[in-house]
Amino acid sequence: MTAAVHEVADGVHAYEQAPGGWCVSNAGIVVGGDGALVVDTLSTIPRARRLAETVDKLAAGPARTVVNTHFHGDHAFGNQVFPPGTQIIAHEDMRTAMVTTGLALTGLWPRVDWGDIEVTPPTVTFRDHLTVHIGERRAELIRVGPAHTDHDVVVWLPEERVLFAGDIVMSGVTPFALFGSVTGTLAALDRLAALEPEVVVAGHGPVAGPEVLDANREYLRWVQRLAAEAADSGLTPLQAAREADLGAYAELLDAERLVANLHRAHEELLGRPPRDAMEIFSELVAYNGGRLPTCLA
Repeated sequence: MTAAVHEVADGVHAYEQAPGGWCVSNAGIVVGGDGALVVDTLSTIPRARRLAETVDKLAAGPARTVVNTHFHGDHAFGNQVFPPGTQIIAHEDMRTAMVTTGLALTGLWPRVDWGDIEVTPPTVTFRDHLTVHIGERRAELIRVGPAHTDHDVVVWLPEERVLFAGDIVMSGVTPFALFGSVTGTLAALDRLAALEPEVVVAGHGPVAGPEVLDANREYLRWVQRLAAEAADSGLTPLQAAREADLGAYAELLDAERLVANLHRAHEELLGRPPRDAMEIFSELVAYNGGRLPTCLA
């Protein structure tokens, strides 16, 4: 359950959890003034408490501000461990999605030691852009998407050129558009590349440089090509995934996500409405030999 803490700029830390697969996400700690800004709060109460302990060791004072990049539990279940009075910031639609979804993730993997989670939604929401000041440091909260979800937020530190990208970006891990859009993720990646970051903290996997944005774009464009070929051949997304040669992408964690990505790319190609996410997830399990992917939390 240990994490590596990398100081990627002065007072800016990536809280990296290996290996980065299902349920094992990253967080960020930005120190300044009389406290810290925390980007995402992890999946379980034990993991979140370790994160909070790390924040307490690094922060210059007691003030805490939390940003959730999106509503998935592996990025927001730990909100409750931060002290009363902590501002929790997210996109306005994220609050609704978080409350509506509740503890669904725990039902998918009931044997995980999640802890006694109480869904703790944002206290401050915004629509497109919000600037947060941590002492003299400026953090830009930018809504991009639909991408990984319909309401992803990234945290951009323009002076330090550090980007906390949430699950729009995966590092050494297969991208995942089941709850969002392949086309939208590609547009979001273009927008993030235009910021010209020097350090990218992905939602899952090792800290990287801007090349990780290109790697994600290349994978998703490959998915789009596979979806087009499958449509021409009359193959379903599951059939296409089974026939696909993963090539270099076989090295990415969680390769079974290809099924979900092909579904979304296929729908976008044909202009169809999104199919129910849990129905698609059942095909992801089928591709994985009938086994539920392992949640590493």
